[in-house]
Amino acid sequence: MVTEKCFAKGSPAPGPVPKGHIRLYSMRFCPFAQRTRLVLNAKGIKYETINIHLKEKPEWFLERNPLGLVPAIETETGEVVYESPITCDYLDEVYPQNKLLPSTPFGKAKQKMMLEYFSKVIPCFYKIVTAKKNGEDVSGPVDELTEKFDKMDKSLVKKKTKFFGGDSITMIDYMIWPWFERLESFDLKHLLDSTPELKQWYGRMCEDPAVKASAHSTDAHKAFFKSAFIDGKPDYDYGL
Repeated sequence: MVTEKCFAKGSPAPGPVPKGHIRLYSMRFCPFAQRTRLVLNAKGIKYETINIHLKEKPEWFLERNPLGLVPAIETETGEVVYESPITCDYLDEVYPQNKLLPSTPFGKAKQKMMLEYFSKVIPCFYKIVTAKKNGEDVSGPVDELTEKFDKMDKSLVKKKTKFFGGDSITMIDYMIWPWFERLESFDLKHLLDSTPELKQWYGRMCEDPAVKASAHSTDAHKAFFKSAFIDGKPDYDYGL
């Protein structure tokens, strides 16, 4: 069974994973789940999507993933893998086409170090969102995010490459992208004006087929953001 609308508490469990496919447990507007969708699309892996109501999670989903988080993937044999970097690394290892991670141990370690740095950037976005919601001064968290962007920009200048892993898109670019897709909906896209290399990276990413296949419009992001963070009633099925 393939669904776009989310499964909630009390809903029947989906049947077996279709032959030749991976099943992705997701939520349409989750940036972490988008990481896995990006990798699935970039590698041309056949998959079906089961969206989960994250406020009223189905009992059967909690049996598959005790953490109750998305993304998670399930194989034809019932193996379940969760946490976005782990699902993406798994897919890159199991499906050899269009490799996204470097082949050398040091190359992989460098990507993991970059991801560790970016994990410290993510909270900056939500500090700004929370401050706006509470009517607080956002200048502090905006300055913090600007500083992080400046370091990312300098990293690209130093590398002299089009993307963070080289002159073609690699795993780290997909791990970072979902938050940049949301910049405009957070009214933060103007921050890229002071980071020219990062702005060029942004433009190149927008042209990537996997990015286009996984994208939501700015209006859709804004609508979901309002339902989830302003109204406190996330509309997981917005637009369907």
